[in-house]
Amino acid sequence: MRSNIFTLIFCVLAITAFSQKEIQKKFQTQFIDVSNGGTIELPAGTFQLDASLWLDEKKNVTIKGAGIDKTILNFKGQLSGAEGIKITNSSAITLQDLAVQDTKGDAIKTQMVDGITFKNVKAEWTNGGKKDNGAYGLYPVQCTNVLIDGCVAIGASDAGIYVGQSKYIVVKNSKAYQNVAGIEIENSLYADVFDNEAFNNTGGILVFDLPDLIQKEGGYVRVFKNNIHDNNHINFAPKGNTVGKVPQGTGLMILATRNVEAFENRIVNNISAGTAIVSYYITENPINDKSYKPFPSNIYIHNNYYDRPNVKATSKGRLGKMYKFKLRFGKNVPHIIYDGIVDKENPNRNICIRNNTNASFANIDAENGFKNKSRDMKPHDCEQSPLSPVTLSARSN
Repeated sequence: MRSNIFTLIFCVLAITAFSQKEIQKKFQTQFIDVSNGGTIELPAGTFQLDASLWLDEKKNVTIKGAGIDKTILNFKGQLSGAEGIKITNSSAITLQDLAVQDTKGDAIKTQMVDGITFKNVKAEWTNGGKKDNGAYGLYPVQCTNVLIDGCVAIGASDAGIYVGQSKYIVVKNSKAYQNVAGIEIENSLYADVFDNEAFNNTGGILVFDLPDLIQKEGGYVRVFKNNIHDNNHINFAPKGNTVGKVPQGTGLMILATRNVEAFENRIVNNISAGTAIVSYYITENPINDKSYKPFPSNIYIHNNYYDRPNVKATSKGRLGKMYKFKLRFGKNVPHIIYDGIVDKENPNRNICIRNNTNASFANIDAENGFKNKSRDMKPHDCEQSPLSPVTLSARSN
């Protein structure tokens, strides 16, 4: 009797493994064989896959599931490739109505794509925030005309929704939680980030320019009408990642980039910094890229709502130690923090802060060992011309 049970179990496992291989082969064949202008339809169900699905050199293709929680591609135990889905050297590509889970590396990476749309797509690591999770959930890099709409990102060890070295970007109606960074715009030009919710991340929304990248400068980024709250998750980024320097409890961080406008956001319950405006020098990382500009400039923070609990900032990490031993704010942590590091070639950097509700401020004078901290916001009581809305090419709509 016992041997019959073992035989039955073995047969069931063998059939399951065979069916998974057939599904993997079927899906990848669809990705390879789809014609320009065609649609790849993925059925409802949870599918265990062990290799990346790759789409290359295609035009006007839609990859469509049955729903964000109905078509689930799970890559736990992935053997081949790092990404769940990778799309390269293509144009006018749409991914919609599906979820990608537990990839070895990034969940969905698109590179060198003109016109990439993510619509109702989820990227998730189901074991919570762990340093061994993949770095990025939705990851368009070196792309143009990027639309991310109605998406969800959970558990990325770097950024849940990340757009890097790209141009003409809209991120809207999306949720990012339990990531190190919820939403990150990095070395990218012309981005609108609005009507999103970023919560329970280490940092809610980041706008960064970093050195040593192909696209040197980003900017012209609008962050508006977002709900950025309770981003107090412990930082679980792998050692050495720049995002690993982001303090637990950061709402919005603007680092070393230019022409950023943040307005009409709700920024609440982030224990360390509702908004931080900092140069790259705050990371204490060396700069070897001679063309890199490490200072933020033309930053306009206005008409946002701020609130925070009456608690101390984090004491974890290098910047957490700064709060504890250098800044000594106690529980009276300012909502808006500016590092005060001076660009000697451009001392007037146009950091403007105006018409925010409940906002308190501190220039922490990091360049001089925090000796002359100031809570006076008047030097930054100025306004700038609004940035223009981003218009995407029709191919990405």
